[in-house]
Amino acid sequence: MLDALSALVTETVADAASEWDVSGEIPVGVLRGLGAKGVLCAEAKPEFGGLGLSGADNGRLAAHTGALCSSLRSVMTSQGMAAWTIQRFGDRAQRGEYIGRLTGGDLAAVAFSEPGAGSDLSAMTTEIRHEGGEIVVDGLKTWITVAGYADWIVVFGRYEGGGAVALVPASAPGVRVTRVAEPLGCRAAGHATVVLDDVRLPERHLLAVAGQPVLMLTTIALTYGRLSVAWGCVGILRACLTAAARHAARREQFGKPLLQHQLVARHLAELYAAERTATFACEQASRSWDDGSPEQVQAAVLAKHVAAGNAARGAASALQVLASAGAAGGHVVERAFRDAKLMEVIEGSNEICQLMLAEHAASAVG
Repeated sequence: MLDALSALVTETVADAASEWDVSGEIPVGVLRGLGAKGVLCAEAKPEFGGLGLSGADNGRLAAHTGALCSSLRSVMTSQGMAAWTIQRFGDRAQRGEYIGRLTGGDLAAVAFSEPGAGSDLSAMTTEIRHEGGEIVVDGLKTWITVAGYADWIVVFGRYEGGGAVALVPASAPGVRVTRVAEPLGCRAAGHATVVLDDVRLPERHLLAVAGQPVLMLTTIALTYGRLSVAWGCVGILRACLTAAARHAARREQFGKPLLQHQLVARHLAELYAAERTATFACEQASRSWDDGSPEQVQAAVLAKHVAAGNAARGAASALQVLASAGAAGGHVVERAFRDAKLMEVIEGSNEICQLMLAEHAASAVG
């Protein structure tokens, strides 16, 4: 199945990734088509209309997609995280209804961050409350991936001293979505600001975990996102390595191919090592995920930190090898250079990942 899904992504993207990046838009029909075929949340269970891929195979699909188009991979991460959140936190009726929508072509964003709550999600102020037999959602969410395309916004907020997750239709009265203008990376991923102003919804739109601690809810959901982003960074590294190696083998300077110049060869060696290291970290994290290991949160943080940092450095190395040939707008390496930098910020910045890993290391030695 993985080969067929990868082939479908390759056929769909074809040579359009550069056009999507420059325009800042993936045709919504393309996204709905991939969603209806199960590609965007392939790990969802078959009983809810998903394909039931393992975490490892879903990661490999994310890497393949990330090598072709990081914006599309970002949509895949968001859709998968939305489906995972519903699958993990919803009751059976909610899982059947809402995951079925996501595997049927609807698109979903997941809304964590706010102007005053990015790395510190415990500071979020979005409120979800009961009122007159309904739930009411009030808040402001920023830099929400896929919100520009979304039919549904999975909103994390505060609820009765704890946290909650509300499934908010993007078309509901009181919801306003404004796209981020010309983001640095993943320009066609539909990043947007979401205003939630007295949004009133039926109670079934509140997932069953309402009242649990905010950080528990966000950590469980973010673990999926971090692992998907990490695999996407593996894809960025593979695209950069391919482009740099081909250029170095064909481009001649001073009477010989660039590959035969030792300083250029060093860049390729470091790129190869970076891709291999990121891949191994992701494979280990996916094994922890699939096994349900208590180490899966730390493994995902490690994979995301290693892969994102390696992708940013690797893309810079690839650009150095290609020089002006890789600097034109929309070129695979130029896109990778911007996209990879954004990966060092989202789903836990490098610094936050380092703090989490240091805390884990300290606790492991007592």
